[in-house]
Amino acid sequence: MLRSLGVRSLFLVATFASSVLAFSQVPSSPTDSKAQVPSGSPTAFVYVSSTQGGNAYEVNGFSVASTGQLTAISGSPFAANVQNMALNGKFLFGTNGIDIDSFSIASNGALTQVSTINAQGFNQDGCGGPEAVFLDRTGASLYDPDYLGSTCANNAYQSFSINATTGAIDYLGSAIASPAFNSPLAFNADDTYGYSSSCYRSAATIYGYQRNNDQMLTQASIKPTIPSAPAGEYYCPYLAASDSANHVAIPLTPLSVNTWAPAGPVQIAVYTSGTSGNLITTSTAANMPTTAITSATDVRISPSSKYLAISGTTGVQVFHFNGANPITKLSGLLTTDQIDHVFWDNVGHLYAISTSAGKLFVFTITSTTATQAPGSPYTITSPQNLAVLVK
Repeated sequence: MLRSLGVRSLFLVATFASSVLAFSQVPSSPTDSKAQVPSGSPTAFVYVSSTQGGNAYEVNGFSVASTGQLTAISGSPFAANVQNMALNGKFLFGTNGIDIDSFSIASNGALTQVSTINAQGFNQDGCGGPEAVFLDRTGASLYDPDYLGSTCANNAYQSFSINATTGAIDYLGSAIASPAFNSPLAFNADDTYGYSSSCYRSAATIYGYQRNNDQMLTQASIKPTIPSAPAGEYYCPYLAASDSANHVAIPLTPLSVNTWAPAGPVQIAVYTSGTSGNLITTSTAANMPTTAITSATDVRISPSSKYLAISGTTGVQVFHFNGANPITKLSGLLTTDQIDHVFWDNVGHLYAISTSAGKLFVFTITSTTATQAPGSPYTITSPQNLAVLVK
């Protein structure tokens, strides 16, 4: 069974904590996910993988009206043995932790499987497999953080090329990583470097990979500075998000140096990708605003590069993203349900799923407001991951 990245993020923090905190949930009235929406061309297609129990997965597809209201795509849910997903303009890719499947996307958003490849089969000794899939900015290359991809011990990053006509993917090779590297990379503006971060066994690390002309990844020799935490604490980084102008956001959780327990809410450092992929920052404990998130599960910057959403065990919150300058608060918590994954479209809608609550949320974000779109939230049994195709 595929190892959930959301669960793994909680595990990384829990490694340093003596207990797991439980948070209250605000009840809401579920809305029929097949409700009709106003006529007109959709602004996006939204895909949510879910499970009905065991290893039986499917993909729920929705078209999005300009108001943010959803309607089910004809034929949805689609039979698909995938949990984590990524897509470009023509194809959706998904993995179950062993295989990576390709699906063509019809003009109405319907999915049809066109190819599959056993990604685990390229690993030494048949161990591990892809934890997720992610694309470069052009959508021409597919990658995965490959759990135990080397000698059944270290993680790796597998690289695949994509046939632009058929959607089939071909294995290119693997870049050995470490047990600490296990999340998708956030690529800079020209696709030359991808970044993420980790706090495996209390070793705080921000790392990068160079994307070469042959689409393969090579680990970059960078050692970005992590801001100094307040006395008695240290910052535990996890995940990364990038904008279209070479800026990278890294969530930092303050932990007690004595107990490894969370010492406060997540803060977010901002870096600039420079020469040879190096990351530089002016972020400090004092100029990074605190979030309302205590354990991060996802972070995304909007296509416009104006907004940043961070999700976690306490919900989801939105900030103004200001390039190399510190982020600034736009909203409080938009829900107190645990949010596992978030995604943006390019017309100001933020999508968020809660596995535990069985909900898909849609929020409309402007420069001054953040509100739920009509019909939100939608009921989906055990949603696992989401991907958004902007129109």
